[in-house]
Amino acid sequence: MLRWLIGGGREPQGLAEKSVQTLGEEQTQNPYTELLVLKGHHDIVRFLVPIDDYRFASAGDDGIVCLWNAQTGEKLFELHAHTQKITAVAAFPVSDACEEKCHMVLTAGADRAVIVWDCDDGRQIHKVSCFHSTVKCLTVLQRLDVWLSGGSDLCVWNQKLDLLCKTSHLSDSDICGMIELPKNCVAAAAGKELIILRLKTSKDGTEWDVFEVKRLLDHQDNILSLISINDLTFATGSHVGELIVWDALDWTMQAYECNWDASLHVDPQQEIKLSHSQNKISIQHLASDEECVFAAVGKGIYVYNLQMKRVIAFQRTAHDSTVLHITKVPNRQLISCSEDGSVRIWELREKQQLTAEPVPSGFFSIWGFGRATKQANNTVKKAPESTTVYSLDLTGDLIGHSSAVQVCWKWE
Repeated sequence: MLRWLIGGGREPQGLAEKSVQTLGEEQTQNPYTELLVLKGHHDIVRFLVPIDDYRFASAGDDGIVCLWNAQTGEKLFELHAHTQKITAVAAFPVSDACEEKCHMVLTAGADRAVIVWDCDDGRQIHKVSCFHSTVKCLTVLQRLDVWLSGGSDLCVWNQKLDLLCKTSHLSDSDICGMIELPKNCVAAAAGKELIILRLKTSKDGTEWDVFEVKRLLDHQDNILSLISINDLTFATGSHVGELIVWDALDWTMQAYECNWDASLHVDPQQEIKLSHSQNKISIQHLASDEECVFAAVGKGIYVYNLQMKRVIAFQRTAHDSTVLHITKVPNRQLISCSEDGSVRIWELREKQQLTAEPVPSGFFSIWGFGRATKQANNTVKKAPESTTVYSLDLTGDLIGHSSAVQVCWKWE
């Protein structure tokens, strides 16, 4: 069974330029038929983080962290320590090198504090409050048994919250996202810059250093989404709709897409109208199944094939308002949630389509549309060719929220 838990809070904004797809009351292809409402927060829920096969953590603007049983919906613990909204959450799995033999959750807040929690008993293990600004993102490097905090600078910590090393001032913008790359490297998004950093440690692990390796300046506006596709590839999406696919080893650009409307052959007048509102082309979120990148662009969802380097399927108006988050699930399915309060299930489908057989010009000359030539009359008929056509079809609506849905996640 898959259970869905989704956080919301803001009122829906805006109306669609055209109506979205709808389904009848009998949603025969929708496998999610049970509704379980979990109550524990008093404000917008912005984070859902899996801890293990049956537990997850939720957090948001009320500063509370809740630990839940994903199978039963039971609230296991309600954790209070942050005095302002929570800005980042990360799970730290059990490792042999860790003294605390338990699953842990890291939380950062606008109160400029980071707290480590024991997920087994809800105990606060460590807390640090020495940050000069709000921590915007947390990333765990399990292989190195350390974690990173990103804000006005990047800091490297061990599980005891000992500061191992930190960067100097990297950018005028705060770090808003980080992912791990091969060769002890990290990609950090700060404004419209993508900064590649490398971690270095001594053999005995007592001395650490982090230093900048390269700065990528290809985006024209702020980076809103940064994801790892596989061990060799990652992708970024920006506020003005730029999708860039990068090589994770040498950090070169592998693919670039920015004009989504042109790729769909939109008429010029409509394209001009769209350019007036930038949030309609902003990439709010990215997801991937290693074959394709799924981009939440404005109110739509676009499927970008990495091998073909083009959009193969789309729903330009997938929701009535901006799509805030998308999650890839098995069987070529996708879940999206939006400011309009809706959660929708999509399936990427393909079918074979025969291309039209060419017609000799001599055919038209019979009706006076041209002059038949000897070459035209001798045209050899070719066998119709088959091409693959993709579509993104709506298969289910998950109705239950009355305001904007910030994030969705799955548990099997």
